[in-house]
Amino acid sequence: MSDARKIITARGVRSFGYGLMGVTLAVALLSRGITPVAIGLLVAVALAGDVVGTYIIGLLADRLGRRRILIWLGIAMALTGVAFALFDSYPVLLLVAFLGTLGASSSETAPFLPIEQAMLAQIIPAERRTTFFARYNLVASFALALGALAAGAPDALMRIGLPLALGLRLMFGVYALCALGVVALCAWLSPAVEAISVAPGQAAPITKTLQQKLAPPLGRSRGLVYRLAALFSVDAFAGALIGQSLMALYFHLRYGAPLATLGFIFFGSNTFSALSFLAAAPLARRFGLLNTMVFTHLPSNVLLALVPLVPGLSLAVTCLLARQALSQLDVPTRQAYTMALVAPEERTATASVTSLARSVGAAGSPTLGGALLQGVWLIIGAPFLLAGALKVVYDLTLWVIFRQVRLPIEP
Repeated sequence: MSDARKIITARGVRSFGYGLMGVTLAVALLSRGITPVAIGLLVAVALAGDVVGTYIIGLLADRLGRRRILIWLGIAMALTGVAFALFDSYPVLLLVAFLGTLGASSSETAPFLPIEQAMLAQIIPAERRTTFFARYNLVASFALALGALAAGAPDALMRIGLPLALGLRLMFGVYALCALGVVALCAWLSPAVEAISVAPGQAAPITKTLQQKLAPPLGRSRGLVYRLAALFSVDAFAGALIGQSLMALYFHLRYGAPLATLGFIFFGSNTFSALSFLAAAPLARRFGLLNTMVFTHLPSNVLLALVPLVPGLSLAVTCLLARQALSQLDVPTRQAYTMALVAPEERTATASVTSLARSVGAAGSPTLGGALLQGVWLIIGAPFLLAGALKVVYDLTLWVIFRQVRLPIEP
């Protein structure tokens, strides 16, 4: 199996766990007596942990070894699943969420991404990069869909006499097993994925790095990368208002949807997202990366705002599915655009800075999203309306700022 396939497979295994958690996490915590606001805070704390992790990785991944960092992250993910299965104490869960890796959202911002993106950009020729990033995200979305479908397992297990609470805890165990699968795949990667400036098997001293650098190294592209990162942060803030855990909680509280129904809803939404990736590369070749990013994202945000405005669960889910068919087309094009915008030696730093910005943005909104899932705010679907409006602002601003920027090579 090639390194690219191992990376893509590892993301698929990890995403299955994230899809599972995206549906079951909020329902499991609610069943333990944790309020929607507290659930939102826990998700925010988990994303804040991603911010710290992504920053550290931006400093050290190329020096300590990309494979080694990915293995450590996989172990942290496994321990997170075990802790959430065994402990009920909210302070303990907050600590674990910060220190570990908790898949609470279908839009992954965890520290795995910048390393994997830098690896793929290094081992895949420029003219094939968008295609591979599309495949990378396609596999992840199908895996998310299957994970969401598997989230209905506790309801099925109740029919054979297993208590719902125990079934929910078993889902955290499955999450931990997915993490161990990621560890095995990452350990199997070849030295070719390591940073070019670091010889295989060697780790450069980090003392000087920590003393001299307070941010990941960027060169002439610094200004463009920081502007892009600021915009990505706004998009991530909006997206985390309606992250999959909070969206599942919305349908559970607003319409009384059980776990099995939620599993089918998010199986459908992630499947539509996965299918949309098939069109990303052809559209990018026809219209350009930036145009594809912006003009597929805009209509999806209108559909997002319509989710709480239409009557009944069926129409709400229809709007969500239509939105998912468009909303993820910008993901592989965004990743390819970001990698094409900078020099090869800046790619790990750029991926880290932009992922860090997304993590910062995403960490700021789940608590607000949870607070808006109560009372009249729940009835009007305030998180959907606010997220849709912010995402429209993001799209238009991105277009205005970057439409005059010319890429060295249009992948």
